[in-house]
Amino acid sequence: MFPHKLCTGGQTGADRAALDVALELGIAISGHLPKGRKDENGDVLPVEKYVGMQDTDTDDVNVRTELNVQNSDATLIFSHGALFGGSAYTERMARKHGKPCLHVDFDKHDPDQAMRLVGTWLADTQPGVLNIAGPRASDDPEIYSEVKCILAGALDSDRHSAAR
Repeated sequence: MFPHKLCTGGQTGADRAALDVALELGIAISGHLPKGRKDENGDVLPVEKYVGMQDTDTDDVNVRTELNVQNSDATLIFSHGALFGGSAYTERMARKHGKPCLHVDFDKHDPDQAMRLVGTWLADTQPGVLNIAGPRASDDPEIYSEVKCILAGALDSDRHSAAR
């Protein structure tokens, strides 16, 4: 069964969807957060809910992004359209560190296609620790629900097949 752990930077949107899916499915979580654990809204990511996340020594989000790529076996990035900002930086860091990386563009794949794409890639890549990235909620209000749906489906079906 892959992955054994999901890693994110804890931001609203795609990151938070991954963390919430992991908690619902009983998958361990990890990831580096900017110092202070604050998201784009100024809210602090709760330590008691998101156990396994750790602060970096700086509030520079690029530091946490690179650490999360380095400390994972592979990176999965979700978006609507071309990557920009932190998501594009994540993809560059995956290339820099020689880590497998898949970009799932919801503008090019319907939910069923996206779920199959992710499931096949996970089976081929078999990451023990999977880094999840994508836009924050303010840049893409729909990303949380779509990432949550695709990850829940792909990861839950992986677990059901492994149990057979």
